[in-house]
Amino acid sequence: MAYYTGKTKDGSSWTPTFVENIDDEKCLGCGRCYKTCSRNVLGFKEIDEEDSARMFMFVENAGNCVGCAACGVTCPKKAFSFKPLEV
Repeated sequence: MAYYTGKTKDGSSWTPTFVENIDDEKCLGCGRCYKTCSRNVLGFKEIDEEDSARMFMFVENAGNCVGCAACGVTCPKKAFSFKPLEV
């Protein structure tokens, strides 16, 4: 299977991995990923439960993702899943 690849500044190959999904069960709703992403890929939802409200992140604009995976690096719970783009 072939994937889109690019070159880094020093000429080495790099395969971007694009955000696929965020696991609602793992996500704390801390917003670190939201603050890290400069491409407006992520959004957040709030769910009102019986005793408290719970916030979690979701992929709002997947088409804006450039494959840097910075959101996943900042996630303390590793709630993100990524996938390279097939040619």
